[in-house]
Amino acid sequence: MGNDTQTSTTVTNIGVAMFTVSDQDAALAFYIDTLGWEVRGDQRFGENGESRWLEVAPPGSTARLALNPPMFSHPGGGAIGVETPDVRAEHARLSAIGGLDLDALPEEDTPGAPTLFFVRDPDGNVVTVVQV
Repeated sequence: MGNDTQTSTTVTNIGVAMFTVSDQDAALAFYIDTLGWEVRGDQRFGENGESRWLEVAPPGSTARLALNPPMFSHPGGGAIGVETPDVRAEHARLSAIGGLDLDALPEEDTPGAPTLFFVRDPDGNVVTVVQV
């Protein structure tokens, strides 16, 4: 489906995914305190510092997740996938926290598909945890 007159992209990486959240501080607490991620950026901007660019990521990740207030629609509805070498241990860790919107692990592996589960943040954004 290439176009011979089209030039090659200059894009080299997916660096940041974005979730729309209703409360940046509540989202920050979920990703830092519950999931164990770290803050990668937290800057105020705008004439009076009324806006905030907030990024989190799992330790060691090169990709980041921006937690943005609603710009075009209601919060929630986004999804990302994160990777772990031990999906069962991560599921057990999150299950022990309690009170999370966390799906059960499948009873059996699906041939040709990785083992995974879903956990949702307070706004309904989905984090898919995938065995690699």
